Amino acid sequence: LMSEGMTRPSSPALSTQACAPAELGVLAVLPGPVCAYAAKGEAPRLVSGHEARRVLDTEQVLVVHCAMTARRLDFPPPQRNRRLCDLLELFAFTYPGRFVAPSAAGLAQALGLAAPRNALDCARVLIEALEALEATLGDPAYPGRDEALSLALTLGRGGWSFGDRVAAALEGGGRERQERGSGLEVWRTLIEWEEQAPLGEAGTQTVTPRAARERLVELLARSGLDEARPAQAQFAEEVAFAFSPRDREGEPRLMLAEAGTGTGKTLGYLAPASVFAQLNGPAVWISTYTRALQRQIERESIAVFPDPKERAKRAVVRKGRENYLCLLNFEDLVGVAKQGAGDLVGAGLTARWIGVTRDGDMTGGDYPAWLSGLFPPVALATGGAAHPQVLVDRRGECVHAACPHYRICFVEKAIRASRRADLVIANHALVLTQAAFDGARLARGGRSDVETTMLKRIVFDEGHHLFEAADAAFSTALSGQETSELRRWIRGPEGRRRGRGLEQRLADLVSDQEKAREALFHVLRAASLLPGEGWSARLSPSRDREDLIPSRPNGPIETFLAAVLEQLRARADDPKGLELGLECAARPAIDAVRQAAPAALSALVEIEKPLVVLARALEDLLDDEAADLVAADRARIEGALRGLDRRARQQLPAWRAVLASLMDDEDDARFVDWFEAVYSQGRIGDAALRRHFVDPTEPLAAAVLRPAHGVLVTSATLSDPGHEHPFALAEMRTGAARMDDAPKILRVASPFDYARNSLAIVVTDVGKNDPRQVAAAMRELFLAAGGGALGLFTAIRRLKAVHQRMAGPLADKGISLYSQHVDALEVGALVDIFRAEEDSCLLGTDAVR
Repeated sequence: LMSEGMTRPSSPALSTQACAPAELGVLAVLPGPVCAYAAKGEAPRLVSGHEARRVLDTEQVLVVHCAMTARRLDFPPPQRNRRLCDLLELFAFTYPGRFVAPSAAGLAQALGLAAPRNALDCARVLIEALEALEATLGDPAYPGRDEALSLALTLGRGGWSFGDRVAAALEGGGRERQERGSGLEVWRTLIEWEEQAPLGEAGTQTVTPRAARERLVELLARSGLDEARPAQAQFAEEVAFAFSPRDREGEPRLMLAEAGTGTGKTLGYLAPASVFAQLNGPAVWISTYTRALQRQIERESIAVFPDPKERAKRAVVRKGRENYLCLLNFEDLVGVAKQGAGDLVGAGLTARWIGVTRDGDMTGGDYPAWLSGLFPPVALATGGAAHPQVLVDRRGECVHAACPHYRICFVEKAIRASRRADLVIANHALVLTQAAFDGARLARGGRSDVETTMLKRIVFDEGHHLFEAADAAFSTALSGQETSELRRWIRGPEGRRRGRGLEQRLADLVSDQEKAREALFHVLRAASLLPGEGWSARLSPSRDREDLIPSRPNGPIETFLAAVLEQLRARADDPKGLELGLECAARPAIDAVRQAAPAALSALVEIEKPLVVLARALEDLLDDEAADLVAADRARIEGALRGLDRRARQQLPAWRAVLASLMDDEDDARFVDWFEAVYSQGRIGDAALRRHFVDPTEPLAAAVLRPAHGVLVTSATLSDPGHEHPFALAEMRTGAARMDDAPKILRVASPFDYARNSLAIVVTDVGKNDPRQVAAAMRELFLAAGGGALGLFTAIRRLKAVHQRMAGPLADKGISLYSQHVDALEVGALVDIFRAEEDSCLLGTDAVR
């Protein structure tokens, strides 16, 4: 968790006589479970699982992650109450936005305490952590003391177990309590963004190899390193080519660069990228495959911009809007919580984070991944929990300038910041999806999005994933989830969730335009043909005693999807498909599919036509009344037009095309069409007709590569050493083979000798479908490794079966086993624990990998 050269903070040795606070017991439960308990005022002792369950169920006790503790004791996640004092809640209040792995070892590391070695140590850490956190709150120099006290008093009245202790620490024991605000209305303290004039075109000064190498030396010095590795220096010099001006339109400076793991390629390309931005103006876009890798690159940018305030402006992380907290959602949550119908403590801890967050990113940013796991599951189900699923923005939900928080919106801040940043750190999905949408928009003669026009210099890190990312970005899915989301965007939420449909967002803007009003009326009516609330339940056959009740679809799209499921069950290899889902070719379609397709196509046409009319009316409004429109109304119209363009001129025509092709039973050689269904807990999660390009580099080259001036595709694994032309496959899979000029090629070997220092073992004598054999083999390997091992699975059911057989034997040897889909933690939090507890083991699926 620490950079090379850093030392651990000095930490006191654990006291062997540490006693539980006089008013609290302490319970530490490790996987297995291995339990340690300290009664009030007593030293910790080992106890049985039965005794630990009694303590958790009846006594006032200090724990770490209450839900995970309960799960290990085979208890359902308990509702929040004053008896159960979760130290993670106190940490989140005291140090909002600060990283900590959600375990006793993680708390010890974050607070500079001695690392625990066993369950008894963990119990002692909890005692010392409580004392350390209360001492921090009691420090007269604690920042934001008055706001923190206001919130602590509010949470104390709402039943927070730490409320009185925190308030007493913040008051210092001698100050008189005064009534203040609730501390929940954190949006009142946020700074508004300001609209700024757009920057001009970027310059065309060349980044020389020498300038790139000199900048690399500077970055390494700031990172505390003496010199560049030879391979790293070569990499930085060579990739400067991608930052030189192009000679012909449609032919970027394109380079494929493989740098073996350990080369230091991130700083290697940040060096010439930062020189380019300094010489020519923003921005260089750096795209990677996952959100976690985005943050890793952002941390590396500290060497480029050491000052945090400067870095916040010049190295901006950009994601899709569904990753950012929506302040209007949070305000609604606070209103519900104040009325006693939601989770007040969850709202309060989230408010603390909002007050310090850099960018409002709830998925991989500074939002603690474990925080949502502390909130009651009932509150989440009713929309009352401070959980990313409830609080982030959703497609079609944003009301743009009509929102009272528009001027402080985290999404709008990120968009505007990226327009002026030197480095924009994005992901492949965002870059390619935006380019796909903008390319379709320009092809129709529309206006280009400001952000997309800046995609002139791009670094695709983890470039070996570019093909898969393009495959996803340029695909079409006529699915239950996508069509029901379109209905919600048009009509608004027809359940309990907040949101506004087109009528609420646009009615006042088109009130005096007859054609637009009529189009709005027709599209609202036509949207009833799309799947509504409960569509997946209607498509899932259920058993009533011994009889199978067939699905009961409602409307032409649901009827078509029901027919798709019928074909899947008839033709898929695994008719149940409960583990991996179902797939089959779309052609030849069964009679039920062919009969349902025309009505589904007609429904899509009925929705598309009035949406296009409405979009044209808004475009006319922008042009005809340009002089009279106030800025807020213009922003509302432009926001609505982006949504209308995406749906009426891209999504719906794509759905129509694939349906029409299916009805005509015609194969288009450029595409592959298939049916798919996924399951969740034994029920239909989604059903879809999917269309993908056979070669997604065709749209990738057209929408991304040709408009760019310079593109660097880099990875540790681009080449195929066994091929006569090692980069031939990489050229095909990145779109480089479609360009007139051949790309520049670079291959830099890793400085580390992995062949000498690693061992790969392929096990062939274990039945992979037998959980007992897999668990026994994996257990012995984990024990032989002394922990620190990772087990990956393709199926959740198999993972759970293996975990059940492994956890106890590993615990008996003092090794903790954590598991995705078993422990009540987000994936990111599990990985954090795995890093913090070096001897622990972790099981997971693809998300962990």
